[in-house]
Amino acid sequence: MVGMRLQQFLARAGIASRRKAEDLIRAGRVTINQQVASIGAVVQPGDIVHLDGERVRLPQKKVVIALHKPRGYTTTHEDEHAEKIVYELVPKHPGLHAVGRLDKDTEGLLLLTNDGHLTQLLTHPRNQVPKLYRAWCKNGRVSVKACQQLVQGVMLGDGPAQALEAHPAKNGVKLVLTEGRKREVRRMLSKVGYPVERLVRLAVGPIELGELEAGEWRYLTPDEIKLLYASAQPQSPIQKPTAQAGVRPQKSTVESNSGRLSTRQRQSTDKRGSNLQAHTRAGRTNKA
Repeated sequence: MVGMRLQQFLARAGIASRRKAEDLIRAGRVTINQQVASIGAVVQPGDIVHLDGERVRLPQKKVVIALHKPRGYTTTHEDEHAEKIVYELVPKHPGLHAVGRLDKDTEGLLLLTNDGHLTQLLTHPRNQVPKLYRAWCKNGRVSVKACQQLVQGVMLGDGPAQALEAHPAKNGVKLVLTEGRKREVRRMLSKVGYPVERLVRLAVGPIELGELEAGEWRYLTPDEIKLLYASAQPQSPIQKPTAQAGVRPQKSTVESNSGRLSTRQRQSTDKRGSNLQAHTRAGRTNKA
C-alpha cells in the first residue's frame, strides 16, 4: 500500500463514505499510531489506524455479493428495532457493507461489498448508475401519461425527482432511476396517483437479479466486478438496464403476472460454475 489520505483509507475499509469519514476524523474518533488524527492526515504503509479504539484494516480480499433481499429485512448492521437484518443472510467478511439501501418493505437485488472505492463510485450522484425497478400498484397498470410525468419529473418533499425511463407493466410499472433517496420510487408513484403494493429492484447497472430466489446470494465474478466499475464511470459505454426491456424473462424469478416468486428448478450449479452458485442461509456458503 502506498500512502493514502485517511478518509480514503476509512472508505476503502468499508467504515463510511469519504464525507462521513471526515466527520469521524473531526470528532477525534480516529487515531494513527495512537495519535489523534486530523483532516489531511496520510496513512503510510505500516501505520496502525484505530476507530473508537478498534483496529481498522483494509480488506485483504475484495468481494462483491449479490443478494436477493426478501421483504421484511432491514439494510443495517445494528438496529435495536430491526427484527431481521440482511447481514444474517450472507457470509461474514471484514468491512462488508451494503451498496446503498433498500427499505424494509422493498425486495430484490442488493449488492454488498468490502470494497469501499467501488461503493463510492456506485453511489456517487455524479456517476448516475441506473437501477431498474418493478412496481405493482394499488390502482393497477400505470398509465402512459403518469409514466411521462415520472420521466419529466415530480416534486417531492425533499426536492424534484425524475425517472430515467418509465413504462407501463401489468398491474404496475417498470422504471429506471439513477438516484437512491429514501423511499423515492414509492413517493414518486404515490405522487402520480399509483401507491405501491410491492416493489422489487431487478438490476443495478449491468448486474441483474436473475435466478436468485428470495434470501439467496452469490459472489460476483471478476468480469462482473469489472463491468460494475465500468458502469460507474461517467459516459460509460456499458449497456444500461432499461425499463422497456427489463430483465430477460428466462433469467428472472419475478413473475409479472402474479407478483410472486417463481419456484421453477434452477440450472445445476455444475453448468453455472462455482462462482455463480446461489446460496441460502442453510450453510451453503463458499469460503471467500
